[in-house]
Amino acid sequence: MAVVGAVQRRVLRVLAVTQVLGAAGVATGLAVSTLIAAVLADSDAVGGAAQTAAVLGAGLFALPVARLATRGGRRPALVLGYGAGAAGAAVAACAVVLGSWHVLLVALVLFGAASSANLAARYAGADLAHPHRRARSLAFVVWAATVGAVAGPNLADPAGRAAVRLGLPVGAGPYLLAAALFAGAALVVLRFLRPDPLALARSAAAPAAGAKRPVEVWRSLPAAGKLALGGVALCHTAMVGLMSMTPVHMDHGGSSLRVVGVVISLHVAAMYAASPLFGWMADRLGRVPVLAIGSALVVAASGIAGMAPSHDAPQLAAGLSLLAFGWSAGMVAGSALLTESVGVPDRPAAQGLSDLCMNVGGALGGVVAGVVVTAWSYAALGLVVGLTALPLLVTCLFASLQRVR
Repeated sequence: MAVVGAVQRRVLRVLAVTQVLGAAGVATGLAVSTLIAAVLADSDAVGGAAQTAAVLGAGLFALPVARLATRGGRRPALVLGYGAGAAGAAVAACAVVLGSWHVLLVALVLFGAASSANLAARYAGADLAHPHRRARSLAFVVWAATVGAVAGPNLADPAGRAAVRLGLPVGAGPYLLAAALFAGAALVVLRFLRPDPLALARSAAAPAAGAKRPVEVWRSLPAAGKLALGGVALCHTAMVGLMSMTPVHMDHGGSSLRVVGVVISLHVAAMYAASPLFGWMADRLGRVPVLAIGSALVVAASGIAGMAPSHDAPQLAAGLSLLAFGWSAGMVAGSALLTESVGVPDRPAAQGLSDLCMNVGGALGGVVAGVVVTAWSYAALGLVVGLTALPLLVTCLFASLQRVR
């Protein structure tokens, strides 16, 4: 156990570094993608498609990354994700140089592989964790992304100026920086994630049959596993839907880009910064009660933000911060519950399926949110998000009461 504990501490340190690099790369690239795509195509619709392309890429790579983890362990799977993301970022920089928005959208799908790797890394942090500390270990990896996620958007401007000094378009700079950050994350994993945590966990587990395919894993998931998978997907979908339309709502109220940026920055910081607290709560109180807390926070956030006038930045900031806390609680508790619901051989497939559902839900959430706000209002979107999260809250509360009895 002492040896496993030492390896686990090393694994968490390595994953913390890769999370900072990966999150900074993702945030740097996505901070400019909408604007660059819109300028290249002279179309706001194409600008919106840039974000969708990156989310789609994260979803498409979720299962290949999981499949490679099943066959070879976490190290080759994470290297694949970060390596593909680095290639996508480099191609995106070339697309800016060529002035081609078509190439840019294709590149952003590949860029999304780095997001897939960042998501998969949280599960690597739980492979060797003691069951009583599994949620905290997972939450630590999520928390490590805070630095990169907050710093990333602020790196885009200096990267753009550096590109200009090299004779390149300003928009190529952020993508080149993202490519370097992803490549750095891949090299850190390749060099330092040894021994492989998933391979070591398998060697310590009882012999079992061969790993199942994702569809087979879904069919064999117990009720707790399906609740976890649905909870993670729903919290992420609600977060993306409400957050994506908040800048539009604030713009209608005359808020400056600076004010909008502060509100979104607070939201992003809250997504990751509170994860250790929710990890501790999930280990002490149980996974399902914290999943219930996450869904309750999403319901409360949708009401607070949905009722906020477009010019009321403080109320919108409070609503989006609660929304971020709900996402964090759902992500940490749901991911820990899902990990415990399947055997070690089937964990990568189940986790990849969860990330696929999460990213597909996020993409759909953004699209549906735009339709709701266009057809009705931002307040209607808050109502829809709140009503969508209520069944999860009721289910989690019922499951928690059943366990108490």
